Amino acid sequence: MRILVLSDLHANMTAFEAVLQAAKDRWDRSVCLGDVVGYGPDPNEVTAKLRELGTETIRGNHDKAISGVMVADDFNPIAKAAVDWSNSELAPDHLAWLTNLPRGPLTTDGIVLVHGAFQDEDEYVFTPAQALEGLLDSTAEVTFFGHTHHQGGFSYLNSKLEVLQIHPRMNEAFAPLRLEPPRRYLLNPGSVGQPRDADPRAAFAIADLEHQTVEFWRVEYDIAAVQQRMRKAKLPEALVQRLMVGR
Repeated sequence: MRILVLSDLHANMTAFEAVLQAAKDRWDRSVCLGDVVGYGPDPNEVTAKLRELGTETIRGNHDKAISGVMVADDFNPIAKAAVDWSNSELAPDHLAWLTNLPRGPLTTDGIVLVHGAFQDEDEYVFTPAQALEGLLDSTAEVTFFGHTHHQGGFSYLNSKLEVLQIHPRMNEAFAPLRLEPPRRYLLNPGSVGQPRDADPRAAFAIADLEHQTVEFWRVEYDIAAVQQRMRKAKLPEALVQRLMVGR
């Protein structure tokens, strides 16, 4: 079973299409770690495509805010503006689908899905100390998380925690990771729609537990086309600009 692992699509259909093209014929089923919408110009298109693919999806904080599951009072003004615009644009059936997304942790096909931290779906996991609890508490050897928009992760064995710097070079499509049971892994596929790790290419992962591999992928897409649609929608310019620099 080859699993396409998506996260933080953030309503960027051009990036999503590039990911699906790059991953074509390489996966059997797909999962999404949340933040389907928010920031980007294509909330209906991205939501519709995930539903069409039958992607098993958990909720992210932007999905909750845009669908009204949580208030967006803690969002910064730029993110809040995108939340309000997205809510006004989404079709009622897509809003209902987002409203009913389950929260993580969710176990499926031998992996665990979370949006943020294992214990708190809205917490960012950047440091080994933040990762440790999830590595110890998860019910599977491989857990995927999102939220940070940073590709990479952590592993743990015999009380030793390791930071995994896994990132394809600019001339590479993917970087492989060989899983070594009983080592435990907390892995981030990166963001499809708004990378923040200084690489503007769309990010995703393909997990093959049968062959004990996870591939971390990056793919170029037409950023200028997305920026044009964002400006047409009058989304904040700061969101438009950050796509080009990947931060």
